[in-house]
Amino acid sequence: MRGWDGLRDAPAVQALRLYGLVAAGGFRRFATYRAATFAGVFTNTVFGFILAYTFIALWHERPQLGGYDQAQALTFVWVGQALLAPAALLGFGFQEELQERIRSGDVAVDLYRPADLQLWWCAHDMGRAAFQLLGRGVVPLAAGALAFELALPTAVHTWLLFLLSVALGCLVSFAIRYLVGLAAFWLLDGQGINLINSLVAMLLSGTLLPLTVFPGAFGDVAQALPWAAMLQVPADVLLGRHTGAGLAGALAFQAVWAGALLAAGRAMQAVATRKVVVQGG
Repeated sequence: MRGWDGLRDAPAVQALRLYGLVAAGGFRRFATYRAATFAGVFTNTVFGFILAYTFIALWHERPQLGGYDQAQALTFVWVGQALLAPAALLGFGFQEELQERIRSGDVAVDLYRPADLQLWWCAHDMGRAAFQLLGRGVVPLAAGALAFELALPTAVHTWLLFLLSVALGCLVSFAIRYLVGLAAFWLLDGQGINLINSLVAMLLSGTLLPLTVFPGAFGDVAQALPWAAMLQVPADVLLGRHTGAGLAGALAFQAVWAGALLAAGRAMQAVATRKVVVQGG
C-alpha cells in the first residue's frame, strides 16, 4: 500500500490528474451550451450539403480531381464538416480569451497558479475538442452518409487510426492558436492576427478544397505546412490513402509539427513572461 500511495502522490501522477480535471472541465463547459451546439450541428450540416453539391458539380467535370473520385471527395466534405469545430478549422478558439487575459493583466494570476500555462490551455482545449467531436461532429457525418454515397471504411482499425490522426490534428491546431494568443503580449489588439489566422487555417487546412487540388509547387508547399495536419491528413487516413510506411509517415508528420509548434509556444511563453506588461489597468 505504501508503494501505491507513493506512486499516487508522485508529482507526475498529480500533474496528470490535474490536467485530466482541466480537460474534463473543458468538456463540461462546452456541454452546457446546448442551444449553441444544436445551432452548430444545423449550420455544419447545411453548409455540408452546399459544399457537397458544389463538389458534385466539380467532380462531374473532372472525375478524378485531386486524385479523388466523387465518393471520396464527398467523404472529404463531410469529414471537414465533422472536424470544423473540434480542430477549429476556421482558426477561432480559446486564443481570444487568452488575449483578453493578457490585455487586462489577469494572465499574471494565471502564471502564479500551480499549473503550467501552456499545458492548462492545452488540456482545456483538448476537452473542448472531445466534446465538439461528439456534439458537433457525429451528426453532420451521419447526415452526409445517409444522403450521399460516401467512401467510409468498414475496418475498425481504420477508424481508430483516424481518431488518432484527429487527436494529433487538434494538437497542431491548439499549438498554432496558442502562438496566436501569445502574440497579444506584443500587440495592443489581437483581432488582426486572429483574422489572418482564420483565413490561413481555412485555406491551408483543406476546408475549402482538398490540398491535392492546388496546382504545382503551391500544392506541394500547402501539404507540407502544419495546417495540412488539421484536416487533409485525417481525411486521407480515413479514406485509406495512407498505408504501411506512408501511414506511419503521415502520423509522424502530424506529431513532428505538433512537437515543433508546442516547443515554439514554450519558447515564446518564456520570452513573453519574463516581464509581464499590463496593457490595461
